[in-house]
Amino acid sequence: MKKVVVGLSGGVDSSVAAYLLKEQGYEVIGLFMKNWHDDSVTISEECPWLEDSNDALIVAEKLGIPFQTVDLSAEYKERIVDYMFNEYERGRTPNPDVLCNREIKFDVFLKIALQLGADYVATGHYCRKGIIQNEDGTETYQLLAGKDPNKDQSYFLCQLSQVQLSKTLFPIGELLKPEVRKIAAENNLITADKKDSQGLCFVGKVHLPDFLQQKLKPKKGVIVEVPSDASQFALVVPEFHNEKEKLAFQAEKPIFSMEDGKVVGEHQGAHYFTIGQRKGLNVGGTKEPLFVIETDVDKNIIYTGQGKTHPGLFRNTLFVKEDELHWVRPDLALKEDETMEVMARIRYRQPLQKATLYKVGNGLYVDFQEKQSAITEGQFVAWYVGEELVGSGVIS
Repeated sequence: MKKVVVGLSGGVDSSVAAYLLKEQGYEVIGLFMKNWHDDSVTISEECPWLEDSNDALIVAEKLGIPFQTVDLSAEYKERIVDYMFNEYERGRTPNPDVLCNREIKFDVFLKIALQLGADYVATGHYCRKGIIQNEDGTETYQLLAGKDPNKDQSYFLCQLSQVQLSKTLFPIGELLKPEVRKIAAENNLITADKKDSQGLCFVGKVHLPDFLQQKLKPKKGVIVEVPSDASQFALVVPEFHNEKEKLAFQAEKPIFSMEDGKVVGEHQGAHYFTIGQRKGLNVGGTKEPLFVIETDVDKNIIYTGQGKTHPGLFRNTLFVKEDELHWVRPDLALKEDETMEVMARIRYRQPLQKATLYKVGNGLYVDFQEKQSAITEGQFVAWYVGEELVGSGVIS
């Protein structure tokens, strides 16, 4: 009998994942990961880890499976929290959930599971795994979108490797969310009607400014409004000698200075804000709401534009550096000067967009057919061929 360790989070998805595996004849062990000790920055009613841990234990007892809790808070702080602080300090906006899956769930947690003698780990993610049998007897693993179009979570797993996929099962990937809740209710699982957690991976609902202020001190700066007819948005397009020059030009972000607009307010630190953000600016008196179009963390200035169609929000092309490029399918990785037609997204839940990948010596350009709003440094771009996620990278 194959042994599977399920990451029981205290939510309905992982509860049903454990139930389904047991029904399929696996020997199942439930493991709850505690990754956080500091409750001062969590909005505690929303998602306290203690309640989640208790719910996970009750589910394990109901299913008759062994259950243990592991404290991974030291690894979580080192690999996720410190990375987040560093990224925000650099003026980039990280995605902790993608990192959490790569660094904690499918690395530290996977190693613990294998030490327990497990053949696989399983999670409650809405995605699927495909297996291609190669002629030489080896297997290639595919990361496929979940069947539920509203819940597909393949994006969050865009940094997984072939080794990680080989040891992973996604039991609920073929199901729709209402079906998952129905299975939980039919089997009297306590998590059947529990709200989905919206929080930072494994930490709960976090008030981000409070969280960041633990390490990034508030620093008063100005908010500048840049008009939509600023010179940066009316650049004369030069003549290009090749596609690479054109892509490099298109991927360049506009550079703003105080003289490009007017000061309309103050903020407590540019590193607390991200491209496309509207809330928290606290500037009134404009015809349309202001959106962040750029942050300058060195000079501590936030540049904004009026309305969600402001030209400062839109670009067609982004760049991923070579050392931040990842192929879930290394056999499909592009060589220099090769291209690939894909569907891509730059954030979770964004509908897939037509794009072309262009491989160059120092990285990869992703050139979207339509302009994309709020392309944000530090976030992940993921690309798909059909329903398979084949690669991803950190936006530079």
